[in-house]
Order: sequence, then C-alpha cells, then structure tokens
Amino acid sequence: MRLLNYLAVACLAFVSVAAQAETVTGLYQVREPVVGEGAQARADATGKALDTLVQRFTGDSKAARSPALAELRKDPQQIISQFGFEAGPPETVMVEFDPGSTDRALRKAGLALWGSNRPSILGWWLFDSVEGSSLVGDGQSSAVTLRRAAQHRGLPLRLPLADLQEQLVANGKQLDDKDPGPLREASERYGADALLTVHAVEADGKWQGKWQLWLGDQREQGTVEAADQAALADAVMSAVGSRLAPRFVTRPGASGELRIQVQDMTLQRYAELGRVLESYGPRLQLADGTTLTYALTGNPDQLRAQLGLAKLRELPPEAAMPVTPEAPTAQQPGEAPALTPTPAPVPFDGLRFGW
Repeated sequence: MRLLNYLAVACLAFVSVAAQAETVTGLYQVREPVVGEGAQARADATGKALDTLVQRFTGDSKAARSPALAELRKDPQQIISQFGFEAGPPETVMVEFDPGSTDRALRKAGLALWGSNRPSILGWWLFDSVEGSSLVGDGQSSAVTLRRAAQHRGLPLRLPLADLQEQLVANGKQLDDKDPGPLREASERYGADALLTVHAVEADGKWQGKWQLWLGDQREQGTVEAADQAALADAVMSAVGSRLAPRFVTRPGASGELRIQVQDMTLQRYAELGRVLESYGPRLQLADGTTLTYALTGNPDQLRAQLGLAKLRELPPEAAMPVTPEAPTAQQPGEAPALTPTPAPVPFDGLRFGW
C-alpha cells in the first residue's frame, strides 16, 4: 500500500516537472528543399531527407552511405508513411518516416542509434557583419533561422533573452575564449545541459562561424563556412550533433537486462527519473524509503550518460555486510551455548545512483 500511494502521488507531480534534458519530437519528419525541377529533383530531395534522418539518429553524416543501407537508399518508400510538397520558393519536400519501420531498418543495418532524450543546448550566437554585431535573442526574427536549423538536425536549442546585460557579456572576445566562466554564470538562469557559443563573421560574401560546445567539463570546437546565415546555422548544428551523439548512441546487441538503484528520491525526482528512463522500459521492483530499485533494458554506458544529464551521480558498488551472530538458542543443561549466524543481506549487484 505504501508503494502504491507513493506512485499515485508521484504521477500527479509528473506533469509539473521542469527537466533539463529534452525529449525531441518530430525526429521522423524531415523537410528538404527541392533543387531544380522535375521528378529527378524531387527524388534527390527525398534521398537527402533520408540522409538527414539517418544523421539525426546516428550523428554520423556518412552513415546513410553505409553498404547495409544500399537497398533502402534505392527505395526509401518502404519506410515512408507520408509524403508531400510545400510551395516555395524554394519548393520543399516533406517526408514523414514510419518510426517502427525506420528503427528496424537502421538497427538491421547495425547502426548505433541515439534516442529522443537529448541534452538541451543554450546557444550564445553572435553575428558580425559590416552592419555591426548582433547577439541573437529569443523572440528575434533571426532566432527562427537558428531554431529551424536545430530542428533539422534533431537538437533541442534554447536561446537567451539577449538583454543589455547579456549583450555586454556575450561579446566576440568572450565567445572566442576557451574559458566560458562569465557565460556559465549568465546561463544559469536558463537551466540547459550544454553551452554553445558561435561567433559568425561575414567576409567576402561568405560567413565563417567558430563554435565551441561545453557539456559538463568536456569541450568541443570547430569552424564552418557557408554562403548565408541559414546554411551556416545548419552546418553548426550538424557539427554539434556529430560531437554529441557518440556519447549517447547504443549499438545493436549492446543492450541487456539491468538493475539500478536510485537513492535520495523525492516526488519531483521520481517524475523526472520516469521521463529519463521511459525508453528503457523501466519496471519498479522495490521502494525502500527514499531508495527505488528498477529493472530495465539498456546499455550501461548510455544509461550512465542519460542519468548524468539528469544530474545523478554514480555510487560505488554496495559493500557486503559482515555476518553477525544471533542470541544463543535454548539448550539442555550441561550443553555449551550455540550461536546461530544471521545471514548477511545480499549486496545490491546492479548500478547505483544518487542525487
């Protein structure tokens, strides 16, 4: 009864939890511009949509060219559920891929896949042109371009307000600095998992963007070039996705039955944990005070990465308890007292985490 009450109240709290990592929606719907005219141009755009889909789930821009996907590339219709066009310019092909068929095809090809629960990214994005510098803020028209690029690459992007104080902090010098200290402080109010800085400069009719990404203490960086701001944004988000994905992908056959124990639970934490574990098919086995024990199916390394996004820390294995004797049992006159050892509790043999 205690467990049922705990779960019932926790379910009510589920909808109000504000978590950091986000479940990305729309991963199976891809839009690509049609370059040229005629049936071949539309077929090429459909093939590009398949490339984008595969990169979203693998983080690898070359994965779609895998020999194991050769038949799928010849006939992508076998995993497409809806298909349409949107008027331009440019004309755009909209492809809705079937989730079940897509997942089976990619796993059959032996590809390592990234789930829909992904780290939220706060982007400090500065455009420098001959007209001046502009920090992109939430609500600005230029934010639409960045969000569209993030959605195209399957990443949850957040943008700052870009108020006067933030504009003073997020200048070109700071965005190029390898020490994100001042930006980390300014980012705390947004509660994102990862910090992205992009300093984009226009020169000779082109855009060049220098980007840096911090997830915890790990830093990634790179430089991209493009003809315009939209293409630059897409190139940056593609590069960021390729650096993030390897930390979270799971290879076929690498998953198995796992047991995890999570300490220091509260109702709010229970709701957040349920969201993080949703794709692993969690089965709650035991609730002992503020400690919950789950059985689930997954890959240990990917599970560690996902729980790390939720700010859980891994605990060391549980130590075996020493055997302690019980009180003497009743005996006959003249017999030596006999002590019956109490069986030591079996230590938990799964993964252990705490908040």
